[in-house]
Amino acid sequence: MTHWTAPRIRSLLALGVAWAFGCALAAPLNLAVSNGPVSLLVYAAEGQGFFKHEGLSLNLVECSSGRSCLKLLTDGTVDLATAADVVVALNSFTRPDLAVLGTVSASSHQIKLIARRSAGIATPEQVRGKRLATVQGTSAQYFLDSWLLFHGIEGRMVHHVYLPPDELGLVLQLKDVDAVAIWEPLASQAMKLLGDDALALPNPRVYTQHFNLISTRSTIAARRTDLVKVLHALARAHQFIREQPDAAAQLLARRLGIDTATATAQMKEQDYRLRLDQSLVSTLSSQLRWAVREGHAKPDAELPNPLRLIEATLLREAAPSAVDAIK
Repeated sequence: MTHWTAPRIRSLLALGVAWAFGCALAAPLNLAVSNGPVSLLVYAAEGQGFFKHEGLSLNLVECSSGRSCLKLLTDGTVDLATAADVVVALNSFTRPDLAVLGTVSASSHQIKLIARRSAGIATPEQVRGKRLATVQGTSAQYFLDSWLLFHGIEGRMVHHVYLPPDELGLVLQLKDVDAVAIWEPLASQAMKLLGDDALALPNPRVYTQHFNLISTRSTIAARRTDLVKVLHALARAHQFIREQPDAAAQLLARRLGIDTATATAQMKEQDYRLRLDQSLVSTLSSQLRWAVREGHAKPDAELPNPLRLIEATLLREAAPSAVDAIK
Protein backbone atom coordinates (compact mmCIF):
# COMPACT_ATOMS: atom_id res chain seq x y z
CA MET A 1 0.00 0.00 0.00
CA THR A 2 1.46 3.33 -1.06
CA HIS A 3 1.84 5.95 1.66
CA TRP A 4 0.90 9.39 0.29
CA THR A 5 2.72 12.05 2.27
CA ALA A 6 1.56 15.65 2.17
CA PRO A 7 4.70 16.84 0.26
CA ARG A 8 4.23 14.07 -2.31
CA ILE A 9 0.56 14.97 -2.77
CA ARG A 10 1.49 18.63 -3.28
CA SER A 11 4.18 17.60 -5.78
CA LEU A 12 1.76 15.44 -7.75
CA LEU A 13 -0.84 18.21 -7.75
CA ALA A 14 1.74 20.67 -9.04
CA LEU A 15 2.71 18.27 -11.80
CA GLY A 16 -0.95 17.86 -12.69
CA VAL A 17 -1.48 21.60 -12.90
CA ALA A 18 1.65 21.99 -15.02
CA TRP A 19 0.51 19.18 -17.32
CA ALA A 20 -2.94 20.75 -17.72
CA PHE A 21 -1.41 24.15 -18.37
CA GLY A 22 0.91 22.67 -20.99
CA CYS A 23 -2.02 20.98 -22.70
CA ALA A 24 -3.88 24.29 -22.82
CA LEU A 25 -0.90 25.96 -24.48
CA ALA A 26 -0.67 23.09 -26.95
CA ALA A 27 -4.28 23.48 -28.07
CA PRO A 28 -4.46 23.45 -31.89
CA LEU A 29 -4.70 26.64 -33.88
CA ASN A 30 -7.05 26.73 -36.87
CA LEU A 31 -5.99 28.82 -39.86
CA ALA A 32 -8.34 29.53 -42.78
CA VAL A 33 -6.15 29.76 -45.88
CA SER A 34 -7.23 31.07 -49.26
CA ASN A 35 -6.57 28.75 -52.17
CA GLY A 36 -3.96 30.31 -54.45
CA PRO A 37 -0.34 31.35 -54.95
CA VAL A 38 -0.85 34.14 -52.40
CA SER A 39 -0.79 31.46 -49.69
CA LEU A 40 2.55 29.87 -50.58
CA LEU A 41 4.19 30.98 -47.32
CA VAL A 42 1.54 29.03 -45.39
CA TYR A 43 1.80 26.01 -47.70
CA ALA A 44 5.59 25.98 -47.38
CA ALA A 45 5.55 26.37 -43.60
CA GLU A 46 3.23 23.38 -43.36
CA GLY A 47 4.89 21.28 -46.08
CA GLN A 48 8.40 21.80 -44.69
CA GLY A 49 7.34 21.12 -41.12
CA PHE A 50 8.14 24.62 -39.86
CA PHE A 51 4.93 24.87 -37.82
CA LYS A 52 5.66 21.55 -36.13
CA HIS A 53 9.27 22.58 -35.51
CA GLU A 54 7.89 25.54 -33.53
CA GLY A 55 5.90 23.09 -31.40
CA LEU A 56 2.60 24.12 -32.96
CA SER A 57 -0.44 22.03 -33.76
CA LEU A 58 -1.99 23.95 -36.64
CA ASN A 59 -4.93 22.90 -38.79
CA LEU A 60 -5.41 24.46 -42.22
CA VAL A 61 -8.96 25.13 -43.42
CA GLU A 62 -9.08 25.85 -47.15
CA CYS A 63 -11.29 28.64 -48.56
CA SER A 64 -12.07 29.81 -52.09
CA SER A 65 -11.34 33.46 -51.24
CA GLY A 66 -9.99 35.72 -48.54
CA ARG A 67 -13.53 36.95 -47.94
CA SER A 68 -14.76 33.45 -47.08
CA CYS A 69 -11.68 32.85 -44.92
CA LEU A 70 -12.28 36.04 -42.95
CA LYS A 71 -15.92 35.05 -42.43
CA LEU A 72 -14.72 31.90 -40.70
CA LEU A 73 -12.59 34.10 -38.45
CA THR A 74 -15.39 36.51 -37.59
CA ASP A 75 -17.75 33.56 -36.99
CA GLY A 76 -15.28 32.18 -34.44
CA THR A 77 -14.66 29.00 -36.44
CA VAL A 78 -10.91 29.63 -36.81
CA ASP A 79 -8.21 31.53 -34.94
CA LEU A 80 -6.41 32.96 -37.97
CA ALA A 81 -7.26 33.76 -41.57
CA THR A 82 -5.52 34.92 -44.72
CA ALA A 83 -7.21 37.68 -46.71
CA ALA A 84 -6.47 40.69 -48.87
CA ASP A 85 -6.25 44.21 -47.47
CA VAL A 86 -9.61 45.29 -48.90
CA VAL A 87 -11.44 42.50 -47.05
CA VAL A 88 -9.96 43.77 -43.79
CA ALA A 89 -10.97 47.33 -44.67
CA LEU A 90 -14.57 46.39 -45.47
CA ASN A 91 -15.01 44.34 -42.31
CA SER A 92 -13.37 46.90 -40.04
CA PHE A 93 -16.53 49.03 -39.94
CA THR A 94 -18.32 46.31 -37.98
CA ARG A 95 -15.35 44.36 -36.57
CA PRO A 96 -12.83 46.80 -35.12
CA ASP A 97 -11.21 43.90 -33.25
CA LEU A 98 -9.58 42.56 -36.43
CA ALA A 99 -5.81 42.90 -36.63
CA VAL A 100 -3.30 42.24 -39.40
CA LEU A 101 -0.28 40.37 -38.03
CA GLY A 102 1.77 40.40 -41.22
CA THR A 103 1.65 40.55 -45.00
CA VAL A 104 2.39 37.11 -46.46
CA SER A 105 2.47 38.13 -50.13
CA ALA A 106 2.12 41.26 -52.23
CA SER A 107 1.48 41.60 -55.93
CA SER A 108 0.45 44.14 -58.56
CA HIS A 109 -0.44 41.35 -61.02
CA GLN A 110 -2.20 38.73 -58.91
CA ILE A 111 -5.59 39.96 -60.19
CA LYS A 112 -6.24 40.06 -63.92
CA LEU A 113 -8.95 41.20 -66.31
CA ILE A 114 -9.66 38.35 -68.73
CA ALA A 115 -11.79 39.21 -71.77
CA ARG A 116 -13.32 37.35 -74.71
CA ARG A 117 -11.95 38.38 -78.08
CA SER A 118 -15.31 37.30 -79.55
CA ALA A 119 -16.96 40.04 -77.48
CA GLY A 120 -15.12 42.62 -79.56
CA ILE A 121 -12.59 43.46 -76.88
CA ALA A 122 -9.00 44.00 -77.92
CA THR A 123 -8.08 47.15 -75.97
CA PRO A 124 -9.05 48.58 -72.58
CA GLU A 125 -11.26 51.25 -74.20
CA GLN A 126 -13.44 48.56 -75.76
CA VAL A 127 -14.82 47.37 -72.41
CA ARG A 128 -17.27 50.30 -72.51
CA GLY A 129 -20.81 48.95 -72.65
CA LYS A 130 -19.64 45.40 -71.91
CA ARG A 131 -20.64 43.01 -69.12
CA LEU A 132 -17.80 42.80 -66.61
CA ALA A 133 -18.03 40.21 -63.84
CA THR A 134 -16.15 40.04 -60.56
CA VAL A 135 -16.63 39.09 -56.91
CA GLN A 136 -18.29 41.81 -54.88
CA GLY A 137 -16.59 43.02 -51.74
CA THR A 138 -13.19 41.60 -52.63
CA SER A 139 -9.82 42.77 -53.90
CA ALA A 140 -10.97 41.82 -57.40
CA GLN A 141 -13.77 44.41 -57.28
CA TYR A 142 -11.37 47.03 -55.91
CA PHE A 143 -8.92 46.19 -58.70
CA LEU A 144 -11.63 46.46 -61.36
CA ASP A 145 -12.78 49.87 -60.10
CA SER A 146 -9.16 51.06 -59.99
CA TRP A 147 -8.49 49.67 -63.47
CA LEU A 148 -11.52 51.45 -64.95
CA LEU A 149 -10.55 54.72 -63.25
CA PHE A 150 -6.99 54.43 -64.59
CA HIS A 151 -8.35 54.12 -68.13
CA GLY A 152 -10.84 56.98 -67.71
CA ILE A 153 -13.88 54.70 -67.85
CA GLU A 154 -16.68 55.59 -65.45
CA GLY A 155 -18.37 52.73 -63.64
CA ARG A 156 -21.74 53.55 -65.20
CA MET A 157 -20.23 52.94 -68.65
CA VAL A 158 -20.04 49.17 -68.05
CA HIS A 159 -22.49 46.55 -66.81
CA HIS A 160 -21.32 45.09 -63.50
CA VAL A 161 -22.09 41.46 -62.73
CA TYR A 162 -21.29 39.99 -59.30
CA LEU A 163 -20.81 36.25 -58.90
CA PRO A 164 -19.01 33.72 -56.67
CA PRO A 165 -15.36 33.29 -57.68
CA ASP A 166 -15.67 29.71 -58.89
CA GLU A 167 -18.38 30.67 -61.41
CA LEU A 168 -16.54 33.40 -63.28
CA GLY A 169 -14.58 31.22 -65.69
CA LEU A 170 -17.66 29.24 -66.66
CA VAL A 171 -19.92 32.25 -67.32
CA LEU A 172 -17.15 33.76 -69.44
CA GLN A 173 -16.87 30.54 -71.44
CA LEU A 174 -20.68 30.44 -71.86
CA LYS A 175 -20.55 34.07 -73.12
CA ASP A 176 -22.89 35.26 -70.37
CA VAL A 177 -20.34 38.00 -69.64
CA ASP A 178 -17.66 39.66 -71.75
CA ALA A 179 -14.79 39.89 -69.25
CA VAL A 180 -13.98 38.90 -65.67
CA ALA A 181 -11.73 40.43 -63.04
CA ILE A 182 -10.38 37.63 -60.87
CA TRP A 183 -7.29 36.49 -58.98
CA GLU A 184 -4.95 33.59 -59.60
CA PRO A 185 -5.23 30.68 -60.02
CA LEU A 186 -8.79 31.34 -61.26
CA ALA A 187 -7.54 33.82 -63.87
CA SER A 188 -5.34 31.18 -65.48
CA GLN A 189 -8.19 28.68 -65.32
CA ALA A 190 -10.46 31.13 -67.15
CA MET A 191 -7.80 31.64 -69.82
CA LYS A 192 -7.54 27.87 -70.27
CA LEU A 193 -11.32 27.49 -70.61
CA LEU A 194 -11.47 30.12 -73.36
CA GLY A 195 -8.42 28.95 -75.28
CA ASP A 196 -7.69 31.17 -78.27
CA ASP A 197 -10.68 33.37 -77.44
CA ALA A 198 -9.02 34.56 -74.21
CA LEU A 199 -7.28 37.90 -73.88
CA ALA A 200 -5.57 39.18 -70.73
CA LEU A 201 -5.99 42.93 -70.91
CA PRO A 202 -3.01 45.14 -69.98
CA ASN A 203 -2.49 45.15 -66.25
CA PRO A 204 -0.90 48.43 -65.12
CA ARG A 205 0.12 48.85 -61.49
CA VAL A 206 -3.21 50.30 -60.43
CA TYR A 207 -3.33 48.29 -57.20
CA THR A 208 -0.76 46.35 -55.21
CA GLN A 209 -2.61 43.74 -53.23
CA HIS A 210 -1.37 42.97 -49.72
CA PHE A 211 -2.40 39.48 -48.70
CA ASN A 212 -2.30 39.18 -44.93
CA LEU A 213 -2.39 36.96 -41.89
CA ILE A 214 -5.22 38.21 -39.67
CA SER A 215 -6.54 37.41 -36.21
CA THR A 216 -8.68 39.06 -33.55
CA ARG A 217 -7.54 41.05 -30.53
CA SER A 218 -8.99 38.44 -28.17
CA THR A 219 -7.05 35.61 -29.85
CA ILE A 220 -3.89 37.70 -29.78
CA ALA A 221 -4.30 38.22 -26.05
CA ALA A 222 -4.98 34.53 -25.40
CA ARG A 223 -2.45 32.94 -27.81
CA ARG A 224 0.25 35.56 -28.22
CA THR A 225 3.18 33.16 -27.75
CA ASP A 226 1.78 30.72 -30.28
CA LEU A 227 1.06 33.45 -32.81
CA VAL A 228 4.67 34.64 -32.60
CA LYS A 229 5.68 31.06 -33.38
CA VAL A 230 3.36 31.05 -36.41
CA LEU A 231 5.05 34.19 -37.72
CA HIS A 232 8.49 32.74 -37.07
CA ALA A 233 7.54 29.66 -39.08
CA LEU A 234 6.32 31.87 -41.94
CA ALA A 235 9.61 33.78 -41.89
CA ARG A 236 11.43 30.46 -42.29
CA ALA A 237 9.08 29.61 -45.18
CA HIS A 238 10.16 32.77 -47.00
CA GLN A 239 13.79 31.75 -46.60
CA PHE A 240 12.92 28.34 -48.07
CA ILE A 241 11.17 29.92 -51.08
CA ARG A 242 14.11 32.27 -51.68
CA GLU A 243 16.76 29.56 -51.40
CA GLN A 244 14.87 26.70 -53.09
CA PRO A 245 12.49 28.25 -55.65
CA ASP A 246 12.23 25.06 -57.71
CA ALA A 247 11.20 22.99 -54.70
CA ALA A 248 8.74 25.74 -53.69
CA ALA A 249 7.23 25.73 -57.19
CA GLN A 250 6.74 21.98 -57.03
CA LEU A 251 5.09 22.33 -53.64
CA LEU A 252 2.74 25.02 -54.97
CA ALA A 253 1.93 22.94 -58.06
CA ARG A 254 0.96 19.95 -55.93
CA ARG A 255 -1.11 22.10 -53.62
CA LEU A 256 -3.09 23.82 -56.40
CA GLY A 257 -3.21 20.90 -58.83
CA ILE A 258 -1.38 22.80 -61.58
CA ASP A 259 1.78 22.14 -63.56
CA THR A 260 5.13 23.33 -62.26
CA ALA A 261 5.62 25.84 -65.10
CA THR A 262 2.34 27.58 -64.23
CA ALA A 263 3.25 27.56 -60.55
CA THR A 264 6.63 29.12 -61.34
CA ALA A 265 4.98 31.84 -63.45
CA GLN A 266 2.50 32.66 -60.68
CA MET A 267 5.27 32.78 -58.08
CA LYS A 268 7.13 35.36 -60.15
CA GLU A 269 4.14 37.71 -59.76
CA GLN A 270 4.36 37.58 -55.97
CA ASP A 271 6.61 39.14 -53.36
CA TYR A 272 6.71 36.60 -50.53
CA ARG A 273 8.58 38.68 -47.97
CA LEU A 274 6.81 38.47 -44.61
CA ARG A 275 6.50 42.09 -43.52
CA LEU A 276 4.52 45.08 -42.33
CA ASP A 277 5.20 48.45 -43.88
CA GLN A 278 3.71 51.84 -44.62
CA SER A 279 2.34 50.80 -48.01
CA LEU A 280 -0.25 48.62 -46.25
CA VAL A 281 -1.41 51.59 -44.18
CA SER A 282 -1.74 53.76 -47.28
CA THR A 283 -3.67 51.09 -49.16
CA LEU A 284 -6.07 50.50 -46.26
CA SER A 285 -6.69 54.26 -46.02
CA SER A 286 -7.67 54.42 -49.70
CA GLN A 287 -9.87 51.35 -49.41
CA LEU A 288 -11.74 52.67 -46.39
CA ARG A 289 -12.67 55.80 -48.35
CA TRP A 290 -13.60 53.63 -51.36
CA ALA A 291 -15.86 51.51 -49.14
CA VAL A 292 -17.92 54.55 -48.12
CA ARG A 293 -17.93 56.05 -51.61
CA GLU A 294 -19.11 52.81 -53.25
CA GLY A 295 -21.78 52.02 -50.65
CA HIS A 296 -20.01 49.17 -48.89
CA ALA A 297 -20.36 51.14 -45.66
CA LYS A 298 -22.92 53.64 -44.43
CA PRO A 299 -22.49 57.12 -45.94
CA ASP A 300 -22.10 58.66 -42.48
CA ALA A 301 -19.83 55.90 -41.18
CA GLU A 302 -16.76 57.02 -39.27
CA LEU A 303 -13.62 55.84 -41.03
CA PRO A 304 -11.65 53.39 -38.88
CA ASN A 305 -8.04 54.30 -38.18
CA PRO A 306 -5.96 51.97 -40.40
CA LEU A 307 -3.17 51.92 -37.82
CA ARG A 308 -5.55 50.22 -35.39
CA LEU A 309 -6.07 47.44 -37.91
CA ILE A 310 -2.41 46.45 -37.66
CA GLU A 311 -0.72 44.69 -34.74
CA ALA A 312 3.01 44.91 -35.39
CA THR A 313 4.38 43.86 -31.99
CA LEU A 314 4.20 40.11 -32.71
CA LEU A 315 6.11 40.35 -35.99
CA ARG A 316 8.68 42.62 -34.33
CA GLU A 317 9.26 39.79 -31.87
CA ALA A 318 9.34 37.02 -34.49
CA ALA A 319 11.32 38.84 -37.19
CA PRO A 320 12.32 42.40 -36.17
CA SER A 321 13.72 43.38 -39.57
CA ALA A 322 10.36 42.58 -41.21
CA VAL A 323 8.66 45.65 -39.71
CA ASP A 324 9.35 49.00 -41.29
CA ALA A 325 8.28 52.31 -39.81
CA ILE A 326 4.49 52.45 -39.66
CA LYS A 327 2.85 55.80 -38.96
